[in-house]
Amino acid sequence: MKQWPRALQQLPKLLSPLVLLLKPLYQFFMLMWFLCFKIPAPDVFIVQNPPSVPTLVAVQWASWLRRSAFVVDWHNFGYTLLGLSLGRSSRFVAIYHWFEKHYGGMADGALCVTKAMQHELAQNWGINATVLYDQPPEFFHPASLEEKHKLFCRLKNNIGSPCGVRDCVSMETLRTSNSDSNDSLFTTQAETDISLKLNRPAIIVSSTSWTADEDFGMLLEAAVMYDRRVAAILNEDDSVEEEVIWKSIYNGRQYLYPRLLFIITGKGPEKEKYEEKIKRLHLKRVAFRTMWLPAEDYPLLLGSADLGVCLHTSSSGLDLPMKVVDMFGCGLPVCAVSYSCIEELVKEEKNGRLFSSPSELADELLELFKSFPSECNSLKLLREGALETGLSSRWATEWEEHAMPLVSEVISRHYNKFSKAM
Repeated sequence: MKQWPRALQQLPKLLSPLVLLLKPLYQFFMLMWFLCFKIPAPDVFIVQNPPSVPTLVAVQWASWLRRSAFVVDWHNFGYTLLGLSLGRSSRFVAIYHWFEKHYGGMADGALCVTKAMQHELAQNWGINATVLYDQPPEFFHPASLEEKHKLFCRLKNNIGSPCGVRDCVSMETLRTSNSDSNDSLFTTQAETDISLKLNRPAIIVSSTSWTADEDFGMLLEAAVMYDRRVAAILNEDDSVEEEVIWKSIYNGRQYLYPRLLFIITGKGPEKEKYEEKIKRLHLKRVAFRTMWLPAEDYPLLLGSADLGVCLHTSSSGLDLPMKVVDMFGCGLPVCAVSYSCIEELVKEEKNGRLFSSPSELADELLELFKSFPSECNSLKLLREGALETGLSSRWATEWEEHAMPLVSEVISRHYNKFSKAM
């Protein structure tokens, strides 16, 4: 499909109300052309929501013209996402809400991603939905030692490039790159034998779209607290320069608490702002890397990491973060921001931990990574729970058990209605 012209994306903010009207119209006619003329008539249209405007309107009209059934897959409420940028009191948000509720209610069937959303749709929208939990694709799985080593070797340059001048990871990565191509920061290879280094940093992964519904500042504050609390626990003098600590780590010394390497993946509008904040941090045991990985490397990174962090809070409070589902598919435990329905996915003490403040996240990091990597019993139990969650159900199973019966019923009911009409 042809996209909204790029030249019109650069219009002054003064004309944004006009764009909010013209862009959906352009997309509506483009969708109608494809749905009504470019593809064969389907038995059923399944449309993910959001976006709601103009998608729900276009699919409703196309299903009527082509005598097809129409199912909405509710992943969130579009008007709440629009409210993040325009404010909930905006007239455009109110109009969007009306379109979403009116045309969403005209569907022949509905799927949704949480029980909390199912309840909201039933109570306030008059829609009976079937819960279909997101599941990870098959290529999300724990990485083997060989896969980890190859990935870390490929990412040497990325990991060795600090956001600031230097940090606890870049100094060692530079020496490793210069000394031995069979070594990475985390692994070492002798002939065909690969092993993990005992004094390696712990890898914490967070995937983000760098938008307003994820408070990345919370993670930065928690990192600073971790760094300071470790120094206090170890009775380190503030006058000790970080390079002295880094040199002792490089020479093989293991501390009670490890270095933490936060790898943040994704693109988005607030990325540069937070990268500038990271540059101003001067931490002894924490480093940050922002990356955009090839599609084949992202699952490997999750499968090679020690912990995932999710900062998603949901614009509606009723959806679940897909990134956590993918992490569980790789057997990666998660620390997630607590909100109304997150416990449908993240189970305390089973596959992850929940936090509500930077201080709570710092506490979790101190508990989980104490004596890393040898004696982290709490982290090991969470990893086992995450792997069990990831293996308990896959997409094909979830579809066959929950979605397929609904779709079959909708198609059958739809054709019976048209048969009687004829």
